[in-house]
Amino acid sequence: MVQYRHGMNVTQIKPDRQTCAICPRECSLAEGETGNCRARRNVGGRVAPLAYGRPCAVAIDPMEKKPLYHFRPGKSILSIGTAGCNLHCLNCQNSDISQVSPGQVGYEALSPCDLVSLMERSRTNAVAYTYNEPLVAFEYVLDCAKAVRDAGGENVLVSAGYVNEGPLAELLPYLDAANIDLKTMSEEGYLSNCGVHRDPVLKTLKAIAVSDAVLEVTDLVIPGFNDSERDIREWCAFVAGELGSGVPVHFSRFFPRYRMIDRPPTPLSTLSRCGEIAKEAGLEYVYIGNVDEDADTFCPSCGTMLIKRRGFDVLSNAIENNRCPGCGREIYGRF
Repeated sequence: MVQYRHGMNVTQIKPDRQTCAICPRECSLAEGETGNCRARRNVGGRVAPLAYGRPCAVAIDPMEKKPLYHFRPGKSILSIGTAGCNLHCLNCQNSDISQVSPGQVGYEALSPCDLVSLMERSRTNAVAYTYNEPLVAFEYVLDCAKAVRDAGGENVLVSAGYVNEGPLAELLPYLDAANIDLKTMSEEGYLSNCGVHRDPVLKTLKAIAVSDAVLEVTDLVIPGFNDSERDIREWCAFVAGELGSGVPVHFSRFFPRYRMIDRPPTPLSTLSRCGEIAKEAGLEYVYIGNVDEDADTFCPSCGTMLIKRRGFDVLSNAIENNRCPGCGREIYGRF
């Protein structure tokens, strides 16, 4: 068994091989060999991220695009992404960077110090690690998160959550918010569509839920894959029972992408039914994404409209000190 050691990401098992301990795949790599994620390689007896300081995507986004609706609503966030991913989802929406190696795409040289300077110049005060699976460049994300925190900024992780407990525990103290994809409650579904096991993702979600970070969870609802009433009910029951009824959830509309072009976009009626099931399960903040509809936030106790949105724009925010102005109910998140 590979043991994760604080501040390290490898454990030697043979003189000529190293095991990458960042994710549950735990690829055993000979010198010069690259892992399944295409983004980590054994270089000189150490498994290193090939994209350290080399993000291939840098942009300023609305916070709501992550999607995060209960963390600094209406604010902008500096977003960065690198190449590679430890999942290989048939429906990947960013396959041009996630399913290639860092050497196959252009990049912008950006050290953690440079990232902080860019954050300050852009007046965003927050950085999102997103677009691909950011944790395949774990050391870079960790160093950036520490630098951002030292500069008084905030860190957001947008991830599929397929990571080992040790690296996650090292990163969590520097995270302020996270949106994690929970793609299905089916182990078979995870294996067939993503090529990984489900349970490590559930462990990640539980660990973030008991941390100080604001957690939101996304389900991309795909026709014929994870849209059955049974799957949605199991999904909602897990979130409500294991993560908390106050954790915001997003049911997002699927559009044909990558290797999954054999099915139509998610019917709006299916998304509406997902919302109904979520509320029946006791989930208090339910949003529908990838549709041309507003996603307002209401107080779960008295029904007062708290945040009025139009697309990714926040038109008004009535939350005061994290509480509803109508009844005083504490609202989950950081506003």
